[in-house]
Amino acid sequence: MARGIYVSAMTPGSGKSLISLGLADMLGRHADRVGFFRPIVEGDDPARDPMLELMQRRFNLDSSTCRGGLTRTQLRALLVAGERGEVDARCLAVYSEIAANCDVVIVEGTDLSGHDVALEFDLNARLANDLGTMVLAVVNAQESTTAETADAVDVARRQLADAKCDLLAVMVNRAAPSDVESLTAAIRPGQSGRPVYVIPEQSEISQPSIAEVRDALQARQVAGSSSMERDVAAVKVAAMTVANFIPQLSDGTLVIVPADRADVMVATLASSFSSDFPVASGMILTGGIEVEPAILGLLASAPFPVFEVTGDTYTTARRVSRVRGEISSGNRRKVAAALGSWSRHVDESELLERLALPRPATTTPLRFLNELIVRARASRQRIVLPEGLDVRVLQAAEILNRRDVCALTVLGPEMQIRELAASEGIDLGNINLINPATSGLREEFAREYATLRKHKGVTLEDAHERMLQGAYFGAMMVQLGRVDGMVSGAAHTTANTIRPALEFIRTREGVKIVSSVFLMLLEDRVLVYGDCAVNPDPDAEQLADIALASAATAEQFGVTPRVAMLSYSTGSSGKGGSVERVRSATDLVRRARPDLPVEGPIQYDAAVDASVAASKAPGSSVAGQATVFVFPDLNTGNNTYKAVQQSAGAVAVGPILQGLRKPVNDLSRGCTVEDIVNTVAITAVQAQED
Repeated sequence: MARGIYVSAMTPGSGKSLISLGLADMLGRHADRVGFFRPIVEGDDPARDPMLELMQRRFNLDSSTCRGGLTRTQLRALLVAGERGEVDARCLAVYSEIAANCDVVIVEGTDLSGHDVALEFDLNARLANDLGTMVLAVVNAQESTTAETADAVDVARRQLADAKCDLLAVMVNRAAPSDVESLTAAIRPGQSGRPVYVIPEQSEISQPSIAEVRDALQARQVAGSSSMERDVAAVKVAAMTVANFIPQLSDGTLVIVPADRADVMVATLASSFSSDFPVASGMILTGGIEVEPAILGLLASAPFPVFEVTGDTYTTARRVSRVRGEISSGNRRKVAAALGSWSRHVDESELLERLALPRPATTTPLRFLNELIVRARASRQRIVLPEGLDVRVLQAAEILNRRDVCALTVLGPEMQIRELAASEGIDLGNINLINPATSGLREEFAREYATLRKHKGVTLEDAHERMLQGAYFGAMMVQLGRVDGMVSGAAHTTANTIRPALEFIRTREGVKIVSSVFLMLLEDRVLVYGDCAVNPDPDAEQLADIALASAATAEQFGVTPRVAMLSYSTGSSGKGGSVERVRSATDLVRRARPDLPVEGPIQYDAAVDASVAASKAPGSSVAGQATVFVFPDLNTGNNTYKAVQQSAGAVAVGPILQGLRKPVNDLSRGCTVEDIVNTVAITAVQAQED
């Protein structure tokens, strides 16, 4: 029977969406099937509720596991008609349908935003009992003193106890960051012994994005950047001269200006192109006045979006002031900030112990990637990203920083990086920036490099020049222990990433070659493919080395290794040089690790299909259930992983380099922001093992 958790706001404006999101992320790593239910939705169509849409996208849910119940209009009509029981019955019916397909269901109650807060609390408590769920109570600490918030926690406990609800925990949300410690100390232990967690307010979440302002005002974009994720850190109405207005600007300011004030428009644009002045997050032109074509032409190059509205400046400013940032908007930067805050302030093991969920039977891509982030975050490592002028790298760095995954260093000209980040609305926070050309480390690194490569005729002058390259500078940071790992390749070739690692980081003791694997995330399991990226035509010893390294990588990422040494024939059915090479490699693996299940030569179908294995390789401990696949050459491996990725819908994570003394990983030049995030997390996990 599915477990249910009712996320119930105890005070208005509690920010319970953060709690629902963090809860879903946690449960997704510990249960096979997670559902989400909103008994009451605000819009006219329960299927178009923003929070439902976010949960469906983020956690791969569908209408059978993620649904709404009644609209607020339907709720009001039923309550007016005295049909309270009908409300309960309809919600219970939908919840039961979701629960039939899930191991655990998150129920997000109402916001207490109506006129009768007591009625809404009673509705939530009654539904929690009717659905048989535990209650996760959320208290809003915003604009309250420490004593007032502590009292609110006591009131919440008492109200839920009086309603006979089963309390799981209390979340005090939106606390002032400076008050978290004192507030934690001030909250009195309740009789139930249920935990209380304090989560601070985060401007990254509460500040609206440009997209949210645009949608709230139904504004029309007329010029500028198409990037809508940037945060609105401040709002300024341009009602003064340019000389007086420009000093009022700060990074992330949304400028509201009458459409006939060309001077302010041009000045704001000029500010964004100067390294000494701030970059606005956006501009709204008011009054419905037609802007001169020449001015619009200039604004076309703006690094921020420019909108127009028909309303006057005062009305527009008032409407903007009412827009609030919402996690349900799906903005990935807000989601990252929310999940990072949850992980820092909530003891997941304590909650999970009370829930007693069944152990997951499968590993989905989502669960694997979420667990990867959690593992990386458990012991924060230091990772360097040498390609600081690639927007994708900066976007990934922001997400990693907000999720508190690792400590990051980004390489490149600091001023240019900051200008690029400002123009794209990227918050670099406490990320360390180093310019190899001006860093005091360059001299030390050059001397070390010259010493290590003296036998190759490298002079100190050569070394100084080489340390201007981000990959060399970053690899030397790894070599000398200034950071724990490096991720590169978004804007450079694989050779550019691997070459410095081979020159002086070098391979582990006993390892003959550097190789790679892809983690292939299928619908219900993870497979390991090697080598699909580095070695074109390995000999028998190298194949054995790749197999051993791939098995070790599999174990490192929670995959029980059963190694298939692939060929075009199985067992003794085929002959030829390539088959004999695989056979010899298999023998070498068995001698090196007698404990490791390995089979070869074996065809792919016999390695994965139990029925084929029964006829082609009866009695094998690997055939039909292989998890690690070693391809005979790069041509076969690279084409196979891409075929599986494109045709079977698998998520390919990698290439993950293996065999180096310290972790360095390569990116594809076509990588996405998510690819960079995942590769950095993998590198951090490798660094933990080291």
